[in-house]
Formats: sequence, C-alpha cells, structure tokens
Amino acid sequence: MGYKIKWIHYSSITYLNEIDFINLKWNQNETKKFIFLGDENLKRIAQNPFIGQPIKSIYKVVISKQTTLYYKVIESEKRIDLLIFWNNQKNPADLIKLL
Repeated sequence: MGYKIKWIHYSSITYLNEIDFINLKWNQNETKKFIFLGDENLKRIAQNPFIGQPIKSIYKVVISKQTTLYYKVIESEKRIDLLIFWNNQKNPADLIKLL
C-alpha cells in the first residue's frame, strides 16, 4: 500500500505557476506533458517515497529538465507532504530560503 500524498498550500501554488509558465513559454502540448510527468512521478513517490535524492530531511525528484519537486516523508503517518515545485532556472538561494 502506498503513502498518502498531501498537497501543502505552497506546493499547489508553485505547481500551477509552473503550468502557467510552461503554457506561456511553449504550448499546451508541453503543458500536458508536464502534467503527465508530474502525475507519474507522484505515483512513483507514493509507492516508494525514498526514491528521491535526500537533502537532510527533504527529498527531491526531477519532474522535467526545468522543474524539481521537493517533498517531505512523514513515515509515522505514511504520508508525503509536497513542499514546492521549483523552476530550476530560478536562483537556488531563493529555494534555500523557502525550504
């Protein structure tokens, strides 16, 4: 049985921002591909939450070349808290502040 995925408020905002960014910069086909990749990675993480690269108590998974998902595993509750979908073109120092 897999882990439950919990969308933290900020993860929802950053996910939708990435979709908007992809749609504006490229097109709807690329947006659909990103959504598909996101869904597939969430399924994989729910089945095996430790497949991501650990960074202290947080894990990361590359969704696409431009986007990385950061999440936290709450083992005692069999839950994964999605923290942020990060556009890899942004300043990494800003990411550190958010995490």
